Amino acid sequence: MTEFDFIIIGAGAAGLMLADGLGKDPAFKDKQILLLDKDSKNKNDRTWCFWEKDEGPFEEIVSKRWESIYFGGKEHKKSYAITPYSYKMVKGLDFYRHFLPKISSYPNVHFRQEAVTSVNEEPNGFVKVETPSARYHTQQVFNSLFSYESLGEHPKYPILQQHFIGWFVKTKEPVFNAGRATFMDFSVDQKDNTRFMYVLPFTEKEALVEYTLFSPSLLKDEEYEQAIRDYMISEFNSPEYEITEKEKGSIPMTCYDFSQHNTDRIFHIGTAGGWSKPSTGYTFMNTARKTKALIQHLKEEKNLSDFQQKSRFWYYDLLLLNILYRRNDLGRSIFESLFRKRKPQLILKFLDEETRWYEDIYIMMAPNPIPFIKSLIRHAFWVISAEKKRW
Repeated sequence: MTEFDFIIIGAGAAGLMLADGLGKDPAFKDKQILLLDKDSKNKNDRTWCFWEKDEGPFEEIVSKRWESIYFGGKEHKKSYAITPYSYKMVKGLDFYRHFLPKISSYPNVHFRQEAVTSVNEEPNGFVKVETPSARYHTQQVFNSLFSYESLGEHPKYPILQQHFIGWFVKTKEPVFNAGRATFMDFSVDQKDNTRFMYVLPFTEKEALVEYTLFSPSLLKDEEYEQAIRDYMISEFNSPEYEITEKEKGSIPMTCYDFSQHNTDRIFHIGTAGGWSKPSTGYTFMNTARKTKALIQHLKEEKNLSDFQQKSRFWYYDLLLLNILYRRNDLGRSIFESLFRKRKPQLILKFLDEETRWYEDIYIMMAPNPIPFIKSLIRHAFWVISAEKKRW
């Protein structure tokens, strides 16, 4: 087959969730769907974490959960029970092993390991998708491939990156608290950035230890890795350990309008569609929610240009990103104020965009309001200036 009703590019979280959702829904049983990815998806190439109340749709592939989290600031350091939430982890390989067999069981969904070399709309209303070995045609493409180059040289909104290197380590002695995840530990030297350690302990001797930054620019690999070495000694007094795996990544943190890259026939999903939470970089559960909504949107035959809608949380994210873009050193004090003055359950609810407006105000009153007021004024002047240019 070379003609399909839908072609999904990229078999990451968004691509696989969408392929599965379409494949199991009777409304799409007559649609032929192609999923393309250059990789065989047989490696543990990433780790997804999220918080959730009770059990959820990914329960059978959750490899570890924590009922408490630790936050470490300059002056405020505390462990929190987060009931009714649990902090959960899904390994990439477990995710692929779960979804790929499901997708192969649907007679109308086809997975092919091929790298996409070009995607072009044709005058006849079809989209041509080319790989090194084939040429496909479809009426609708869902593209999950993201690159920072797509944002352009002078984007309208500031762009930070959540960038990190993590080591899966195994120590000789029991040094980790296996029942508690370190959500953010700002005890490391900030160096005028927002820098913290993130620790997911699996047992008392095994953990993922990650050095993470919210900042515009990446570091050299050696700087991330030296920070992990130093932390293993300063926090766990453990100079001897085995590194079993490594992970590295960069997630865009921006209110950039990703929908401007969409057309009538090409629609971007996942990180490429702006589905990462701008202020935190968390993507997994947001992708699950967006995928479900997208499938319902298709069933109702609504125009895809109406799918992306800005909420008030988009503006909250924008204010924070404007601050961190101009004063990246303020990250620690902002997050420390939140955890010192507000319950973690409310913070998680806010980050899930499930709070009421009065809860939003209560959350935003926790940090020093001056940087946020300045950010709001700057944005207001920018909007006025932009409107004047239009007229």
